[in-house]
Amino acid sequence: MSDWLIPLCDLDYGPEEEAAVLRVLRSRWLSMGPEVQKFEEEFADYIGTRHALAVANGTAALHLAYLALGLGPGDEVIQPAINFVAAANMTVAVGATPVFADIIGLEEPTIDPDDIARKVTGRTKAVVVMHYGGYLCRMAEIRELCQKHGLLLIEDACHAVGGSYLNPMDRTPHVLKAGNLSDLACFSFFSNKNMATGEGGMITTNRDELNQRLRLLRSHGMSTLTWDRHRGHASFYEVSAHGYNYRLDEIHAALGRCQLVRLDGNTTRREELVAAYHSQLNDLPRWVIPFADYAGESAYHLMIAVAPSVELREEAAGRLRSAGIQTSLHYPLIPAFEVFARFPTPRLEASEHFAHRTITLPLFPTMTLDQVDAVCANLQGVALRRASRAAL
Repeated sequence: MSDWLIPLCDLDYGPEEEAAVLRVLRSRWLSMGPEVQKFEEEFADYIGTRHALAVANGTAALHLAYLALGLGPGDEVIQPAINFVAAANMTVAVGATPVFADIIGLEEPTIDPDDIARKVTGRTKAVVVMHYGGYLCRMAEIRELCQKHGLLLIEDACHAVGGSYLNPMDRTPHVLKAGNLSDLACFSFFSNKNMATGEGGMITTNRDELNQRLRLLRSHGMSTLTWDRHRGHASFYEVSAHGYNYRLDEIHAALGRCQLVRLDGNTTRREELVAAYHSQLNDLPRWVIPFADYAGESAYHLMIAVAPSVELREEAAGRLRSAGIQTSLHYPLIPAFEVFARFPTPRLEASEHFAHRTITLPLFPTMTLDQVDAVCANLQGVALRRASRAAL
């Protein structure tokens, strides 16, 4: 149980999740098996891709994606400097070099297509985009750029399950979901995500050869699985790749199936809560509320506000903490971490301002409008008090 009066996030769990876990326990099969297979099929159908591959977590999804695409030493991978560190860590893990790009701006903190274009070199092999907060990147421009330069495109869709994109450049516009806009897309089902199973992740793709490669790499490069042998469908396995144990288990898959059923309803509720936030915060003096004019179908994963200064951000975080309201920071600037100092990065002005001044506010589907009001009242109190002091 949380000690916060209003936590940053909370689970939407009920009898369905309890029944799903019991179903697995009573089956007496815990390792990857029929629940995982059904979860993959249902997820692929929801996203609209040919394939979905369940894995142990979102980081495993990124690692397998890079390996399946053949990224390695000598390759450069352009990616956002504002992201969770996993995408950059896995770039280094496969021996490639992360090249960090700036965000478009404080109002739209997704990777800037123009900065991607500036950073393409003869060594660039791939581009990773991250749909920050559930708001999709400018995918039409980015896809066109990748096609022009022959670059692989990977979606870090860990924030964006349930979000959609309408390509404004299509002659016959059609909506595609996050996870269906690239060579490979990676999802996370960590406890704070829109679909929460504790641990777990998914990779989606429309490319048959990548799906086959991913399935080998996920389970030690083996040609058959334990579940196949248990059912008598195989008695032998070959090892044809140096793989990993990145399998998902049955309990997490069963929880994921329940969360997938809840997803659209929870996305609608998140949208209502974000609208309530915006109605109270969009006119906050000198503050920036990202995506206030967003016209797409977001997954509404994060509610972000950007303070006028570092000092005011810290004052707001302290005021909210004193009121029992949990906040966070998504994210510190990756190139500023000590371990990435060996990768020279020109100044990323917009990303730096965003990382120093942003504050993540509570947002979860079981949140009430009264709780939104309480968060906003405390934030407004900080802003108005600072404005009064400045007027003296």
